[in-house]
Amino acid sequence: MNQNKKQQRSGGEAGFRETLKSDFRQEDFAKNIKRDWEEVVEFFMTEERREELREMSWLKKLIYVPFWLFKAMYLHLTPARRILLLIAVVLSFINIQGRTGDASFSNGHILGVLLLLFILLLELKDKILARDELEAGRAVQTALMPDEHPRFEGWDIWIHTSPANDVGGDLVDYIYVEDARLGLSLGDVAGKGLGAALFMAKLQSTLRALAPGRQSIPWLGAQLSSIFDRDGIPNRFASLVYLEITHESGQVSLLNAGHMPPLHIRGAEITELPRGGPALGIVKHSSFEELKVELRKDDILLVYSDGLTEAQNASGDFFGDERLRRMLARIQGLDATRTGTHILERIQHFAGDMRQHDDLSLMILRRV
Repeated sequence: MNQNKKQQRSGGEAGFRETLKSDFRQEDFAKNIKRDWEEVVEFFMTEERREELREMSWLKKLIYVPFWLFKAMYLHLTPARRILLLIAVVLSFINIQGRTGDASFSNGHILGVLLLLFILLLELKDKILARDELEAGRAVQTALMPDEHPRFEGWDIWIHTSPANDVGGDLVDYIYVEDARLGLSLGDVAGKGLGAALFMAKLQSTLRALAPGRQSIPWLGAQLSSIFDRDGIPNRFASLVYLEITHESGQVSLLNAGHMPPLHIRGAEITELPRGGPALGIVKHSSFEELKVELRKDDILLVYSDGLTEAQNASGDFFGDERLRRMLARIQGLDATRTGTHILERIQHFAGDMRQHDDLSLMILRRV
């Protein structure tokens, strides 16, 4: 570890003072605490517990919730830290007086607090190490993703992906298959986090290796399915939309492997494309077919992940397909970039302060 990182972690006195001042000046302190509390309950409580909470009075919640959270925290610690936690709790409730006997805090109380701080320090150390690994994974994933929107004569194209966590399981990529043919892909790996990100990287590298030499779109789907069936992980699969376009025409040839159907937008008319074959890594010896759609001038093809329609607001409502279609019908005449940014703005407005729960990816193709 280099000296700069050591200094950054240890922090200086001036840095501590400035941080302390900044903490007390924040305007949304209550809102952040409320959100943190809701996330803690959501993370540690089982669905059964959450159902019980809905039927409880506030007085029972005051008793049961701290106990359930303490139990969940206790079970997630290592054995050694569980023992330290029990000792700290016991010491916090007993009175071991010093020689003078008149201290406001007994020796046992002080020792209990020190043990709790030690456990907190150990957990923070683990979090920092995990965060460093995630940041490294994030850097690798960012390097693998396209750093600009594809430029292709006859088309206006906009792509976007934003992970729910430090790393994501959505794939947005493009590759020049031939001089006059562009391949684009949007995939969604089941799950989130580092495991999904590694699976996504495998999907991206496999697709980039196979696409330039593909015999046909169905052949590409069968090869991908065969590889992920052979090398797959139980309960881990990926949906994928892969499409190809040319300069000369507005015809789009695409493969849909278990992904939600793309939307063809022509003015205020929105058409859902046919569903394709199964997701990659689910069904052995899967077969796929090539789907085609013709885009006229100013037509738009929207490909998206379920992080768009499953975005939630504070009331627990989903953004949903109907709300998406109503929005798309009202934004006629926009280019691909303005269409994409408008969708993201509407999602953010709908979700408000709610934390993003799923990776969100978009691909917009407009025929010009």
